[in-house]
Amino acid sequence: MKKIVALILVIFSLGQTSCKKFLEETDPTRVNLDSYFKNLNDYELAVNGAYAQLRGLYNNKSAWAMSEMRSDNAHYDYKSSDRAVATTNRTAIADFLDDKYNNQTPGKWNSAYSAISAANVIIDHIDDIQLAEANRNAILGQARFIRALVYFDLVRYYGGVPIYKRAPLSRDETYVPRATEQEVYDLIIADATDAAAKLAAPTFPQTGRATKGAALTLLGDVYVTLKKYDLAEGVLKQVTAMGYSLFPKYSDAFELVNKNSRESVFDIQFNTALAVPQANTQASVYNFIPRMTNTSVVTGINYNNVTNDGGYNTPTQDLIDAYESGDLRLNATIAIAEGSFNANDDFAATAVKPALNYTPPAGKVGRPFPKKFLHVHTIGGQTNDNWPVYRYAEVLLLLAESLVEQGKAGEALPYLNAVRERAFGDATHNISSTDKGVLQTAILHERRVELAFENKRWLDLVRTGKAIAVMTAFGVKQKATYSYLESGSYNVTQERLLFPIPNAEILLNDKLTQNLGY
Repeated sequence: MKKIVALILVIFSLGQTSCKKFLEETDPTRVNLDSYFKNLNDYELAVNGAYAQLRGLYNNKSAWAMSEMRSDNAHYDYKSSDRAVATTNRTAIADFLDDKYNNQTPGKWNSAYSAISAANVIIDHIDDIQLAEANRNAILGQARFIRALVYFDLVRYYGGVPIYKRAPLSRDETYVPRATEQEVYDLIIADATDAAAKLAAPTFPQTGRATKGAALTLLGDVYVTLKKYDLAEGVLKQVTAMGYSLFPKYSDAFELVNKNSRESVFDIQFNTALAVPQANTQASVYNFIPRMTNTSVVTGINYNNVTNDGGYNTPTQDLIDAYESGDLRLNATIAIAEGSFNANDDFAATAVKPALNYTPPAGKVGRPFPKKFLHVHTIGGQTNDNWPVYRYAEVLLLLAESLVEQGKAGEALPYLNAVRERAFGDATHNISSTDKGVLQTAILHERRVELAFENKRWLDLVRTGKAIAVMTAFGVKQKATYSYLESGSYNVTQERLLFPIPNAEILLNDKLTQNLGY
């Protein structure tokens, strides 16, 4: 089965580009997709392959570098002796010094189009055989959900991008110009709407596959982004009636025993227990802890993460200070690796301490890291944590936002306060104000601390129109703190709200145009 999946993915990655037949004989080793799908199991294998490609979009350093590190939530450990191209390109993203030649951002683009290609093959061939209606809906619904989710990622980071509604079969179909943002959103809405109509409501515990709840949540997120708040309200209220709920404790949402729980709406799945392990390697805690030759004090595993893994996505003091007094999410989200840096700027940890009110003792320094993704594992650099794309807490916050923006503040408060009550352990910190400005600020704050390190912050700043002001002010503080930052860093302009199209894509496809400012 693994060989079949691998073969299908190779074909997907080729984008179904055709070539002339030079021989009339049939090659018995070549898979022809026009005759591949013969039963339901073949479609299920193809869907598994599409999820594997989607996993690549999130199990990718570009995912957190272009989101959390681009924001005021995270920074990085500067290492003067490591100015390798990959290192400087990754830190350039955080410092707003990246350009079209950056080699750390194309991973998002490439992984996204691999997932789109995988979904398109399924969509193109869904009627190659007659499937039972329920099975056809499940297969097609998942493929359309994946395609919608990926295009939603692309359009927010790059603006208008090439649209492929089917797998390209020729050079002309492959090398196409960028669609407009509106055209991309039209496809996303059509796909997500169709997915929601075809997919079944969740049952618990979940399998990790897309459900009606996941598709409606995606649709609600899209509508909030487009400021179509009445439409967002309608779909998100449907999600609240599907049996989802919050754990009593914030940290429980991330425990390995609680994967695909009632708080999970859609997660990227990782499973290190499989015969061929599906480990989280590029978005794991090993990327986010300091560079150490021995990580055992922090992770329980002796692993050297100096060369390529560690020192990124470091929680900023600005984020730590954003947690209100009594907010239990601080210690559940962030911990402090206590120890010292050596002459090579590598860290030696001696203890792990809570973040709340931390003060380093004499001769020690404290290096914060995202604790929420640290759980028991057996192999260094490979963790078993799923990656949360949508949690029910975000559904509640999106719904609250959609209501506030329509002038329904009183109706929004229960959804907002449900998240806060869990965060503080009681109702004493509930918000009672119905002032629109107060609630807009409160919701953006809640999203920051509730969803910290889930790759939401940069996108939130952009869609709320606050990215330039917030990141410019943050940059002033950063440059006053870190002498290694270049004078041109944190020059946050309108053009910087989108990332450059990877230069290699521009060279391959002369119909593509570059984003302004790059």
